[in-house]
Amino acid sequence: MTRSRPRVVIAGGGFAGFHAARKLGRLAKGQVDIALINPTDYFLYMPLLPEVTAGILDPRTVAAPLTSTCRGVRLVLGAMTGVDMETRTVTVRDPEDNVRTLGYDHLVVALGSVNKLLPVPGVTDTAHGFRSLAEAIYLRDHILRQLEIADLSDDPAEREARCTFVVVGAGYTGTEVAAAGQLLTNIAVRHQPGLSGQKMRWMLVDIAPRLMAELDPRLSAVAHRVLSKRGMEIRTGTSVELATHEGVKLSDGQFVPTRSLIWCVGVRPDPMVEQIGLPMNRGRLTVDEYLVVPGHPEIHACGDAAAVPDLTRPGSITAMTAQHAERQGKLLANNVAAALGIGRAQSRPYRHRDLGFVVDLAGTQAAANPLGIRLSGIAAKAVTRGYHLLSMPTNRIRIATDWALDAILPRQLVQMGLVRSAAVPLAAGTPEHPEEPASAARKSR
Repeated sequence: MTRSRPRVVIAGGGFAGFHAARKLGRLAKGQVDIALINPTDYFLYMPLLPEVTAGILDPRTVAAPLTSTCRGVRLVLGAMTGVDMETRTVTVRDPEDNVRTLGYDHLVVALGSVNKLLPVPGVTDTAHGFRSLAEAIYLRDHILRQLEIADLSDDPAEREARCTFVVVGAGYTGTEVAAAGQLLTNIAVRHQPGLSGQKMRWMLVDIAPRLMAELDPRLSAVAHRVLSKRGMEIRTGTSVELATHEGVKLSDGQFVPTRSLIWCVGVRPDPMVEQIGLPMNRGRLTVDEYLVVPGHPEIHACGDAAAVPDLTRPGSITAMTAQHAERQGKLLANNVAAALGIGRAQSRPYRHRDLGFVVDLAGTQAAANPLGIRLSGIAAKAVTRGYHLLSMPTNRIRIATDWALDAILPRQLVQMGLVRSAAVPLAAGTPEHPEEPASAARKSR
């Protein structure tokens, strides 16, 4: 990075960081040195991960290359490990443990979030997370492996346990993972003669009183009805008290034999956010409505890492959603550009308008609420897929082609064997945002 031009460092390439970098690169047109720090060389479109697990989409289609989609931005491969606010520098550790230092005139903290863990005995040793491409690929292999091993077993109890899948967390992610996973096992079991007549048992567990409690109750009821009709066991008002390699104990006292505990409880800010040493609000960096850290006009934050005031609900902060992260990233790019004398004359506060939501329930089913219009079934499915195509920065034709091929061709049911369990430890948050050295994470497994 040259000292003759302003230097902007963006830490994190998730929804917020990616859109901030992309927009700022377009606005700056070479007038600013922009560095994007990210552990991977791609932006991951997480809403389509369940379709990767289900074998509908090629994993590469949901990964947008940062170098080709963020023009005018230099990728710094690695993870931010520290910030020196006096010298205005950040330290970065790359995948080979080399450490380098970057100077900045403006720093954007968009580190995102990691798996939210609860103090449940055994969870970190037995559960599978769902926050990364590696975890999605691993879960697909794991599901198919359980069915293939069950097919060879003469023990009815073992077969039942391997054909039982427990998803904890009935928010957007958990509901979509359960829906896609259930249809995958229903397809796969047809090719396992030893499992003829064997029930594929899927359970969706959440302490909340209903599925996706943050949604409109009527659309939540639609999701409940669709999944129940498929035979899914929905346990609301229930939590997990103990997890072992043989199964899980629920808060109602029932022990469910299973080899598959899928953890979709929620997210929390990347632990690096707290280590920066700036004021926090509910585990996130305190910022004003302009996404600036008070007292530090050169430091900005957005997305899951920032406690952005919700101007539509005074006293509240915006939720940790992709919709907020994307909009905040774009606004932040405009505001940083304005501070550098590029583009608009002055910064603007973040004020959002809810555009609704989309939830894919697999097959031909979905639930959606675009602009307040409640939809379900085929109409919601069309809106859901249209929304995802518009939101993807690249690979749209590839994704649409995969969807079309899945509709007319048999699904390929093979384990790739590319990701081992040691590479996706739940205790380490996600592979993209490790909280502890890899060696320690492997020991936890």
